[in-house]
Amino acid sequence: MNITQKKYQKMVDKASPSSTSLKNCLNAFWVGGLICTIGQGLTDLYQYQLGMELKDARCFTSITLVLISAVLTSLSLYDNIAKFAGAGTLVPITGFANSVVAPAIEFKSEGFVTGLGAKMFIIAGPVIVYGTVSSMIYGLILCTVRTFL
Repeated sequence: MNITQKKYQKMVDKASPSSTSLKNCLNAFWVGGLICTIGQGLTDLYQYQLGMELKDARCFTSITLVLISAVLTSLSLYDNIAKFAGAGTLVPITGFANSVVAPAIEFKSEGFVTGLGAKMFIIAGPVIVYGTVSSMIYGLILCTVRTFL
């Protein structure tokens, strides 16, 4: 069976799914923005309605976003949101909470130590390690620069 290059390209174009990059970018943008807007709303709520200092309101906002993300992950809703929004759900604190809770739920049947405890940081562990190492390097550079200035 001889197929010309032109016919082959038509077959490839027909079989290949169309690109949805623009749609994916827009969904990531508005869902990520919505998560950040909810965070700002929580900060305003804690600060102006409950009378907290800004520092405390931000702390409680982080705690609340982690809790919401963990609950949505445990109810298998966060994955559905992530499939729709893609990178928009990687807003650091909610994505990090999801990356800790999801393996913990998946491996809980293996026990608390060998399952939950050992596998909980399987995804988030490298983030913690490299985040800690890079912050130490940044701190050393900052201290060195300040010493010589």
